[in-house]
Amino acid sequence: MPRYALLILPAFNRVYGESAVRLTRSELAVFGTATRSPISAIEESVIGGVPYVTFEAELSEDDVALLSNLSSVYAVFGVEGPLLRPLEMRPLDRLSSDLLTIQKYAGKTNEHFTKLLLNVTLLASGLPFDGRLSVFDPMCGRGTTLNQALMYGYDAYGMDVDAKDFEAYTVFLRRWLKDKRLKHTAEVVPVRRERALVGKRLNASFALSKEAQKAGDVQQVAVVNADTLRAREFFKPRSFDLVVTDAPYGVQHGSRSGGGGLSRSPLDLIARAVPGWAELLRPGGAIGISWNTYGGGRDELGEILVKHGLRVREYPDFEHRVDQAIVRDIMVAVKPAR
Repeated sequence: MPRYALLILPAFNRVYGESAVRLTRSELAVFGTATRSPISAIEESVIGGVPYVTFEAELSEDDVALLSNLSSVYAVFGVEGPLLRPLEMRPLDRLSSDLLTIQKYAGKTNEHFTKLLLNVTLLASGLPFDGRLSVFDPMCGRGTTLNQALMYGYDAYGMDVDAKDFEAYTVFLRRWLKDKRLKHTAEVVPVRRERALVGKRLNASFALSKEAQKAGDVQQVAVVNADTLRAREFFKPRSFDLVVTDAPYGVQHGSRSGGGGLSRSPLDLIARAVPGWAELLRPGGAIGISWNTYGGGRDELGEILVKHGLRVREYPDFEHRVDQAIVRDIMVAVKPAR
């Protein structure tokens, strides 16, 4: 059986880097559900003093292209005796990587982890990586998930209750589109219900060139500054292929409580929000959530998702430490096709 070696990206932060190899092994196992040839014998190996993730499979060119989208992959090699033969990488990324890396701020989710969460959620759905998908992040912050979706060529939609985060993402995206000289439109409009202002919405669209724009190859971005519990007021049912969100980890979370403060319980917030999120998800689509396990365990979150008609996929060994107060894990569930 042919053997391959993945070289891990060197750009992880220190804490995430400590878990990078194990997370790569877990992500690769999920990718193995989509390759034509089963992937087996996944293990950590040291080659020439450098750590790799090695595995066995009969990879086609399409399989190598798929694996090029692993969140942590730097290069893929075929192992031929004592030698490594580089394979041609063909990742989906169609935009400059600085879309993900320019923004620097406290609390930003590691962009490699964001990509991992999106990847695993997409693989659970069975939808093609190279399709034209719509991704919704109901607690999008300053848009790391949205930007990764855009990198893949998808349409990106988000909500966040924090006005400062909404404004920061709006300013960033407008500037980035202008600096890249992409054909685009971007405007912020008020959203009213019965003459009352209920939120603000960023509507943007862009194409990579005039020719792409004329051909209809235009990506859409829409972000609403409002409480995620009101998602159904701003988006139509069955609008999204994927719902992907990194639940806030700190004391404050992305929803207003009855007293006007921010919710302090991530699972309480998720339990109240999931009915709306599930309604916005298309049949056959998937929802992926990352959360701080100190705020609730896998069984609790799984029960919430199942209660609302979603089928949890058991993807183990993604739990990892972020800092002393945060141990992060992910859970993915699929909305049955009807």
